[in-house]
Amino acid sequence: MSITEKDRYQLFIGGEHVEASTDEYFTTTDPATGDSIARVATATPADVDRAVEAAREASAMWQEKTPAERGRIVHRVAEKIRDNADDLAHLESRDQGKPVTQARTDVEGAARFFEYYAGAADKLEGKSIPLGQDKLDVTVREPYGVSGQVVPWNFPFNLTARGVAPALVAGNTVVVKPAPTTPLSALHLAELCREAGVPDGVVNVVPGGSEPGAALTAHDGVDQLTFTGSVPTGQAVMESAAETITPVTLELGGKNSAIVMPDADLDEAVFWTAIGIFTNAGQICSAADRALVHESIYDEFLERIVERAESYTLGPGTDDPDMGPLNHAEHFEKVVDYIDIGVTEGATLETGGEPPEREGQFVPPTVFSDVEPEMRIAQEEIFGPVLTVIPFSDREEAITIANDVDYGLTGGVFSQDVKQALAMAREVDAGSVYVNEWFGGSTETPFGGTKKSGIGREKGLEALDSYLQTKNISVNLDERDG
Repeated sequence: MSITEKDRYQLFIGGEHVEASTDEYFTTTDPATGDSIARVATATPADVDRAVEAAREASAMWQEKTPAERGRIVHRVAEKIRDNADDLAHLESRDQGKPVTQARTDVEGAARFFEYYAGAADKLEGKSIPLGQDKLDVTVREPYGVSGQVVPWNFPFNLTARGVAPALVAGNTVVVKPAPTTPLSALHLAELCREAGVPDGVVNVVPGGSEPGAALTAHDGVDQLTFTGSVPTGQAVMESAAETITPVTLELGGKNSAIVMPDADLDEAVFWTAIGIFTNAGQICSAADRALVHESIYDEFLERIVERAESYTLGPGTDDPDMGPLNHAEHFEKVVDYIDIGVTEGATLETGGEPPEREGQFVPPTVFSDVEPEMRIAQEEIFGPVLTVIPFSDREEAITIANDVDYGLTGGVFSQDVKQALAMAREVDAGSVYVNEWFGGSTETPFGGTKKSGIGREKGLEALDSYLQTKNISVNLDERDG
């Protein structure tokens, strides 16, 4: 098997495992137990320089390959991922904390990214623009060059694949900076890319904390940036990119509302809302953070969602429970603080809230009622398994509450009236709106936000726009000239 967990990981630069320039290491741990998993080399700005240089040197060679060749290589990466899916899922479950079943879904999703974009490699066409008989005008789509990608800790393997696959297909080379708490799957993905035939230097990985991330986003040798994470860090990335006039794609936070209309199928609404907020312990930008429920069914919805929340089992991800731990101690403290804030603000804690007395960074599924829309727990991204349930009296009020936040990533409408549901979906100010489900869409569908939720789109063919620039070529065909 290609995936063998190690006690010690190095950087991956130029197709090789290499030591960091300072020989420093950090430790990644299992969030369910606190046990050490592995020591990982800490990249420095000098190491980022090495990785960017390797990516630039490999750029011309990678671009010279025909689109069909790139597509075949990228497709082989998908095959390598599937060949090692069980091992990758187990590794991701230990490093991130999520249940292994969820990790397995993430791994399959990563394979699909490479498979899907491989199929688009030889279809990245330009167009001709009619300017008259004496002119020929065409556009061509070209890669930027080196793509710098900063990846978060909530879906480390899947989101690395989400950015790397379209970047490679478009003809770019890549430098990835994974999160310091979840660096292992990105390093293994780089190995699988090499085994699949991706040339040395095309994919590079520089693990570490904020220092290599800042060095990458400010690097004048990086031609395009992709970042997924918090709004403050996204703002810092934009500031760095502004210095070098580097285009950015940002997928940032969310405070997303599931609107439950009085005619909704309650079983369906409760099921999907629970999936939307408790999957991955709520550590999802597109989570169903807020349930906006019509006052006529508010009490019944609340009773059912509390019952479902209390049915969840908690445990280490490798035991495959319903819900695993939060990823790291600092984030655990943040989520617990928000629960205290909710109680202080006057919301009613219906269930959960109190971390269990056990090892690991566990917070049980938590539900608040009596929530006012202006409360912090209803306005700020908690990024944990904390649901706020807010009543509304009519459709207009529901839309107003849903849109009265700084974010615009996702939203949802539950109604059996298809006309009403579609009309409301148009009114929700978000990049993705789900109707009678949550986490709708797939690899093929674009994903991104409005307002402070980001810039650009990931997934689908739209994602390729982040990794391609358009060149216009005009030709004078007038035989009378000269």
